[in-house]
Amino acid sequence: MKNLLFAFSFIFVCTHLFAQTSNQLTQTDAGLKYAETITQSALKNQLTIIASREMEGRETGTAGQRKAAKYIKGQFMQIGLKPPPSLNSYLQVYPLKKDTLIPKSLKIGKTKYEFGKDYVVTPGSDNGQEFKSKEIVFAGYGITDTNYDDYINKDVKGKVVLVVTGEPKEGDQYIISGAKRASRWSFDLSKKASIAKQHGAVALLVVNPLADALSASLTNNSRSSNLSLVRADDTTNGKVPVVIITKSVAQKILNEQQLSSVLSTAKSLMPLNDVVITEKIKTKLEYKKINIPSESSNVIGYIEGSDKKDEYVFLTAHYDHLGKRGDAIYYGADDDGSGTVSVIEMAQAFAKAKEEGNGPRRSVVFMTVSGEEKGLWGSEYYSDHPVFPLENTTVDLNTDMVGRIDTERKTGDSLNYVYVIGHNKLSTDLPTISEGVNNKFTHLTLDYKYDDPEDKNRIYFRSDHYNFARKGVPILFFYDGMLLADYHKPTDTVDKINFDLMEKRVRFIFLTAWDMANRDDMVKRDLPLPTATR
Repeated sequence: MKNLLFAFSFIFVCTHLFAQTSNQLTQTDAGLKYAETITQSALKNQLTIIASREMEGRETGTAGQRKAAKYIKGQFMQIGLKPPPSLNSYLQVYPLKKDTLIPKSLKIGKTKYEFGKDYVVTPGSDNGQEFKSKEIVFAGYGITDTNYDDYINKDVKGKVVLVVTGEPKEGDQYIISGAKRASRWSFDLSKKASIAKQHGAVALLVVNPLADALSASLTNNSRSSNLSLVRADDTTNGKVPVVIITKSVAQKILNEQQLSSVLSTAKSLMPLNDVVITEKIKTKLEYKKINIPSESSNVIGYIEGSDKKDEYVFLTAHYDHLGKRGDAIYYGADDDGSGTVSVIEMAQAFAKAKEEGNGPRRSVVFMTVSGEEKGLWGSEYYSDHPVFPLENTTVDLNTDMVGRIDTERKTGDSLNYVYVIGHNKLSTDLPTISEGVNNKFTHLTLDYKYDDPEDKNRIYFRSDHYNFARKGVPILFFYDGMLLADYHKPTDTVDKINFDLMEKRVRFIFLTAWDMANRDDMVKRDLPLPTATR
């Protein structure tokens, strides 16, 4: 009797497992029908509009970007996507600002200095009208970090801090990152300004050891900044004013021997020796700052799932590009018009499936973001202000440049590949799913060349998937590798797109999304987030 019961139990379990597997295969196979609705001609028709002269290069915060957002919104409405309930609109608007500085005067010791010739005030400086101090303290590179601290044993409260640009190395390794790549300290003066504020300083003077004079562009840009994202932690008290000075001004603060030692050490990026400014030097800066508010938007629509509608698969791309420079339009056909129209066409394919009674089990969200070219602003804003729960977001599949062929690709079939980033991070499910789909249907070469966060090109950190990954959401990023050729040039135009290969790549991405939207379980989160950051 026991043997008979065991036999029946075994048959039941096997039948149940077979039914589950067969159901998943049937669902995936059904997706092929809808993948085939993504065609070269449809992609080309969409891209001819998105990358047209009328869109003016789609720079964030411009009329061209707003035209593109309106067009994408219209497509989402026509397809039948729903707007997110919490927005009651397809547009997630986020705040920007533009700062204008009116410099007045800088006096260090007994010497008055000329704006544009001797110094500039950076647009990111705080909203104060002036600062005063009776003392200047030299603080190396101006860094306080886990592995390195220039402020140890330095009292800078109520004082001005003088620092140099850059960050230190030991051999070929940067001390902060512990790798061959520089960290954010090398290029983000606002980070040094925030640290100076935390230590109690009133202002930051910065000298560049590699520059003999201030450039005209630096002077012009300091008067009126580019747009910046308004972040929740932006406060007038968050950082001190930043004043970039010439070497000749620095020589009035440090003696000639000290300055020579500092500059030569900083040029070689070695940790700086302790330099003490013995003379107390008074400093006073006066300026005025005007903030001009602006805004941009992400365009979001979704198809509601069935039995797992409270879990979400995201398909993303950025629709902004570089806009116009004089009479030249930066069309951005590949970067990232190709990803934008891919999202639109994948939305069309999922909508057709839903219309025919084969809709996804999970809700599928289609989001095109702006601000990517400025620093991943749109996706940063979304990840900090999500309209669907990030803990229920099973994956983000990000598409940024899938229409071209990598001109530097020397191995493999250059007409049958896509670079995949993120496959071995955050989830062990990612390669199993994507490679399984590819092996069965599309037979592309999945190239993981750029998947190492330590790769010199830092592709893992350079598109919008990163802002999902930093929140713990598993990601896959699909990319063609076109870093040279027409990258960020006006010549990135529709006629350069290989629509045959693009069609194959987008069908692969769609089928991967289809599998993830219909499988029984969410994508596991069982691998750590890479420790490196942007």
